[in-house]
Amino acid sequence: MTTNEKVFISPGRYVQGEGVIARAGHYVSNLGQSALLIADDVVWKIAGEALSKSLEGDNVRFERAVFEGEASSREIDRLVKLGQKQKAEVVIGFGGGKAIDTAKGVAEKLEAACAVLPTTASTDAPTSALSVIYSDDGEFESYRFYTKNPDLVLVDTGIICKAPPRFLASGIADALATWVEARAAIRANANNMAGGKATLLGATIGEKCEEVLFEHALLAYQANQAQIVTPSFEAVVEANTLLSGLGFESGGLAGAHAIHNGFTALHGDIHDMTHGEKVAFGTVAQLILDQTPQAELEEYLDLYLALGLPVTLKALKLEDVSDEDLYRVAEAALKEGESSHNLAYELKPQQVVSAIKAVDVHARAFMEKVGLSE
Repeated sequence: MTTNEKVFISPGRYVQGEGVIARAGHYVSNLGQSALLIADDVVWKIAGEALSKSLEGDNVRFERAVFEGEASSREIDRLVKLGQKQKAEVVIGFGGGKAIDTAKGVAEKLEAACAVLPTTASTDAPTSALSVIYSDDGEFESYRFYTKNPDLVLVDTGIICKAPPRFLASGIADALATWVEARAAIRANANNMAGGKATLLGATIGEKCEEVLFEHALLAYQANQAQIVTPSFEAVVEANTLLSGLGFESGGLAGAHAIHNGFTALHGDIHDMTHGEKVAFGTVAQLILDQTPQAELEEYLDLYLALGLPVTLKALKLEDVSDEDLYRVAEAALKEGESSHNLAYELKPQQVVSAIKAVDVHARAFMEKVGLSE
């Protein structure tokens, strides 16, 4: 359905800073007194004690449910039953993108408030009113849209700076896709993820996101390697989480995420790659399809390589990929309802296959030019 309505959506409250987990109880208690807290064992070991103390300090009763690792329909349904038994007023998603997407799905079904506490800045999942749903085996199934965005997004940069730098780099890659895709969707007069056209604010946020990343990404990455919070680190965490989240949802998705979704149809070592790492490759593929000038394309390649992101088939663990498998990726990326249809031009599978191969060709040529080896 096409519409001329402009739509902008956002979370109810966004809080970011070093040590803000100590204020989690204060913010969550405004949403309800009984919480279902979804977190895996790794995350719980890192910061579970600090979160528990804060919630208990503000008289929020909670039951922790162990997240089993996949944002699937089965996992959401399993956790909904626990929430119903507990009569949860708030669902807290504590962890990475998949735990957060699962918590949003549970909150929607329970008609409960939703609080999101990311422990990495690896995706823009925290702020959005949708989840990316996978099969239990990790294959992309669908986007699931919700009636509202999370009520609270609380981002403790003191916790996030302790996460492996690979996660921050993945978030930067996911966030760098924001303006590339949003401007393409706007050019094509396509609907955004909120079901309307981009507002001026939605577009501006996407553009600002890219600007912040090109200015601060490397400095933030170095700070993360040293596990310290700096102004550049704060800026990039905000770009990865808030600017990218608002920018993709109220701006629109296009080719980069569709190609990412196509990659999930493959089996093998590519499943060891993060969401953002696959999006990085998809972004370069879309830039090629968009006929981006060489100088601009190389700015992206330069930053991706500096952050250790995969821009060759070998780095993406697809060194020996067959044409048949690339066709599977292309067909999945062009399925009905996919965001690839938000481009101003129609694509055929062969064009997507050629773009994926071209990413590898152009990245290798650039690496040779600047004296880098794989």
